[in-house]
Amino acid sequence: MSSLRDPRQSIQYMLHTAVYDICFSPCGGYIAAANKFGNVALFSLTAALSPSVQDEAKCPVYTFNVYKNGGIYSLTSTETELICAGEGDIQAYQWADIIAKNPKIVWALSIPKKGVFSHPEINSCVIDSSSDKSTLYAGAGDNNIYAWDIESGEYKSCLTGHTDYIHKISLKDNGQGLVSVSEDGSARIWDLRANEISHIVKPFEHEMCARPDLGKWLQCLALDEDNYWLVLGGGPTMSAWHLNTLTPTVTFDTPGVAQNVAMFYEDKIFSAGNSNVLNHWSLTGEHKMAVPLSPTAVYSISINDKSKSNKVMAIAGSSGYVDVCTNFGYKAFSLSFLHPSVY
Repeated sequence: MSSLRDPRQSIQYMLHTAVYDICFSPCGGYIAAANKFGNVALFSLTAALSPSVQDEAKCPVYTFNVYKNGGIYSLTSTETELICAGEGDIQAYQWADIIAKNPKIVWALSIPKKGVFSHPEINSCVIDSSSDKSTLYAGAGDNNIYAWDIESGEYKSCLTGHTDYIHKISLKDNGQGLVSVSEDGSARIWDLRANEISHIVKPFEHEMCARPDLGKWLQCLALDEDNYWLVLGGGPTMSAWHLNTLTPTVTFDTPGVAQNVAMFYEDKIFSAGNSNVLNHWSLTGEHKMAVPLSPTAVYSISINDKSKSNKVMAIAGSSGYVDVCTNFGYKAFSLSFLHPSVY
C-alpha cells in the first residue's frame, strides 16, 4: 500500500497480514485478494505471467479499503461485480471500476439487527444464479445463514440450526440445496425449497474421522461437480462422504494438521490447512504430493478457469503473499501485497 511510507510499518504490515480469500475477475485477467486489514489488492495476472515480467508486475495494480475496522473474509463474483463480506455490511463493487482504479460501492446488504450491538461477521458467501432472480447466501458468526435477492436487495430468509459460528457454505443440486459447516462440529444439508435442514453430519462422532485432540470444528468443505461426494475437514480428519448414504468412505490423513480448504479438480482433490503445503490426493485417499507454500496456514485456494492463457492456481493464507502455481505441482512465483520499494 502506498500509504505505508515507514519501512518498519511496512514490515509489520507484511508480517501480520493474513489473506482470507481470493477471487478471479470475470475476464480472467486479474485476481483480487482480501486481507485482515479490510483491504482488497488487485493484481494483473496478464502482467505477472508475461515472459518479460518485472518485479513490479507481481505487486498490486491497485489497493483499496473496504472495512476500516475489520477484515474481509469472503470474496465472490458475478459477471460484473466483486462482492466483499466480513466485518461489516456486504458490499459490491463493479469490476470495471476496480480495474479503472475508481471503486465505488454499487450496493450493500446488512444482516437484520437483533440488538443494539448485534453485527456479526460474514465468513462465507455464495450466489445462486439458477433462477431469474439471483440469491446471495451468507454464513455468519451468529450461527445463521441469511439470504437476499441481489437485484432488489430484498431480505428473503434466515436459516437457523447451527449452535456456533459458520465457517463456510456451498450450494448443491443447482441451487436447490446448500451445505454449511460450523465450529459446532456439524455439516448441515439444507433443502432451500423448504428452507429447512434435511440432514446433519457430525464427523467427530465417527471413529475413522475423530481427532479429539484437535477438536470437533469443521471449516473444510467441498462438493464434487455431480454432488456425489462431500469432503469435510477441520478438527476431525478430512474425509469424503457419500451423499446418498451420508457415511464416510475415505479419509485423507494429515496427522496433527487441520485442513481448512479443499477442492475437487479433474481426478484429484486439493487440500491445505494449518501447514505450509498444498496436498494432492487421489479420490481413493492416496497422498500424491505436498507442494511447499509461502503461508504457514492456508485459507483459500482457487483455480482460474476464466482464461486459458491465464489458467493458474492461486493460494493464500497467513502471509502477505499470494502463491501462484502455473503447473499445480510447484509454486511458480508469489504476488506481494506491498511494492518492494515500500519496505
